[in-house]
Amino acid sequence: MPEQTATQAAQGDMMLNNPDQLGAWLRLVLTPGVGAESARRLLAAFGEPTALFAQTQEALCQLVSANQARALLQMPEGCAELLQNTLNWLHAQASAGVARGVVTLGDADYPAPLLEIPDPPLMLYALGQTEHLKRLRSEQALALVGSRNPTPQGSDNAQAFASSLVCAGLTIVSGMALGIDGAAHEGALQGAAAGQLATIAVVGTGLDRVYPRQHRDLAHRIAQHGLILSEYPLGTPPLAPNFPRRNRLISGLSQATLVVEAALQSGSLITAKQALEQGRDVMAIPGSIHSAQSKGCHALIKQGAKLVESAQDVLEELRLPAALAQTSLDLDTSDAPDSDQADASSADVDERALLRALGHDPVGLDALQARCGWPTAQLQAQLLELELMGQVSRLPGGLFQRTGFA
Repeated sequence: MPEQTATQAAQGDMMLNNPDQLGAWLRLVLTPGVGAESARRLLAAFGEPTALFAQTQEALCQLVSANQARALLQMPEGCAELLQNTLNWLHAQASAGVARGVVTLGDADYPAPLLEIPDPPLMLYALGQTEHLKRLRSEQALALVGSRNPTPQGSDNAQAFASSLVCAGLTIVSGMALGIDGAAHEGALQGAAAGQLATIAVVGTGLDRVYPRQHRDLAHRIAQHGLILSEYPLGTPPLAPNFPRRNRLISGLSQATLVVEAALQSGSLITAKQALEQGRDVMAIPGSIHSAQSKGCHALIKQGAKLVESAQDVLEELRLPAALAQTSLDLDTSDAPDSDQADASSADVDERALLRALGHDPVGLDALQARCGWPTAQLQAQLLELELMGQVSRLPGGLFQRTGFA
């Protein structure tokens, strides 16, 4: 994009750490009524923000409206305080091996894949292994997203796929939300080799806070072995409009987006839509026809998304060497020749029969009893035993479902 090229030429090679330059960039971002598109147009004409703010109102009116020009010549409310907070954050001592930085649209450290999307952020805050920023390539990353309220099988799928694909050399990109996002980050951290950029979390708040709070420990581990990125200034709370907007960065950093579970109104479908608009591929894992959490994935598949059943499918779609896949993650192992042997190692004949009766869809106690014909007491006892073994999960509404690949 011409605006980005002009801005890149005006900027240096290091992350932003000069107070005057940082203050000018924050002023530009905070100026009311001046959006990213207008800002890029101004930067293309004048270079860096310090030069922009030295212009007359008449010169600015050649590129923006009179109201925007007047706003640009006034210091936005709270700018000085935000500058000081940002400088304090940058210079604060982080955990060992964790760095902090701010990159702008023209920095050499700015992630190259984001320069290819229609609306790259003017500023990007980074926490973690920031030395990887300038080496990020979309062909080395996969977005893995899904429901905040997944089924147990969905969480297992997300974690297992992420772990296997990281072993294949990919970086997993997600949003650090509850549910599928968290499982994807966990799997990536489990599968990563030493020194590998395991995962990138793109968040919808300022980097001086963790949202949701339940992911505080996860955020710490991501920073140790990956990156946490945000386009939002420090102090930004978890505002609802910010999360759909940040999704364009999740898809933009990645070669493709894999949706694990999603309801029809899921924010994950926004990520998939943005991926398509950015010219990225979309893949989806099918699920039960009875599960609301699978409806979004099924809709994507109907619209042409690649149906994925294994890590091998993902690697083939991305045209990566199949030999890099460490595990074949077939979703349905009921016909596999070794499935009974695997069950036999952890359950007796009754347990194997109950697992077969459960299938892979959520099922109620009455329906399950009709399938296997057992007395209620025996069925409940056997379900409890399988639940304690981690092979069955109890769902809301009195439903049960097999978990993992048992």
